[in-house]
Amino acid sequence: MRRRLRRAADAALALPVRGLVALMRLLGPDRAAAFGAALARGIGPWLPAHRTALDNIRQAFPELPAAEHARIARAAWDNLGRTAAEYPHLDRLWDFDLEAARPGRIRIAPEVAARFLELREDGKPALLFAAHLANWELPAIAAARHGLPAAVLYRTPNNPHIARDIVALRSTSMGRLIPAGIEAPLRMMEALDEGLHVGMLIDQRFGRGPRVPFLGRPAAANPLVAHLARRFDCPVHGARAIREPDGGFRLELTEAILLPRDARGRVDVEAATALLNRIVEGWVREHPGQWLWMHRRWR
Repeated sequence: MRRRLRRAADAALALPVRGLVALMRLLGPDRAAAFGAALARGIGPWLPAHRTALDNIRQAFPELPAAEHARIARAAWDNLGRTAAEYPHLDRLWDFDLEAARPGRIRIAPEVAARFLELREDGKPALLFAAHLANWELPAIAAARHGLPAAVLYRTPNNPHIARDIVALRSTSMGRLIPAGIEAPLRMMEALDEGLHVGMLIDQRFGRGPRVPFLGRPAAANPLVAHLARRFDCPVHGARAIREPDGGFRLELTEAILLPRDARGRVDVEAATALLNRIVEGWVREHPGQWLWMHRRWR
């Protein structure tokens, strides 16, 4: 009986969500993003997650005044609303053209584009890490649009109807999709064995992982990228999107990260995990209003 009620509730919730998605499609990417931002800025500060965000920001930036903490939190809600409203447009956001006279919505510096192409042509597998910054789906879309054979780890929403809809949105714009779960490491290893470029977000709490410094406090971190780098001895790159004031996005891809190694020459998993988190911390400090502060990373 309880299971039937849960299924009915999931189906009922999916209906208004699908209606909202349809409305966002009608509005187009830019107006949808503006609508999502206004909605999130209005509702977000009244939610319990706002208190989590403010506490996280205070502890990450103790030197800043309360007004600046509040500004960062408002910006984070704005970014989250824009990102959510952009989901129905994952197939429309990409307009990058290196030869265009004027930049479009997606901006990639020539040296970064060359880095993507080098990854595509070298015939080797690689690992790419990203974080919940700006629209965090864009690095995976960039890989697909540059013809980079890739697989992406993603977290499945609890509602199965919404999960199917989101997978359908992603599958038109990204490479192979690997759902998070007990089989995910195996699927990621299979992808690397095939020579694919495997990407994942690394900035959420992972209770079984090592505790590494992150934004001024020890945080449980996901060591999977470091474990896979140790096993396959393949390059690791960081990828991120930066939301720009005019609504566009600047995409960046780092050079291969030189990971710390142990006395036997193997990747040191804990030290490498700490290094990758330091890189993400630098990204967050550079654009604090574009990170997902509502997540309870330090619990």
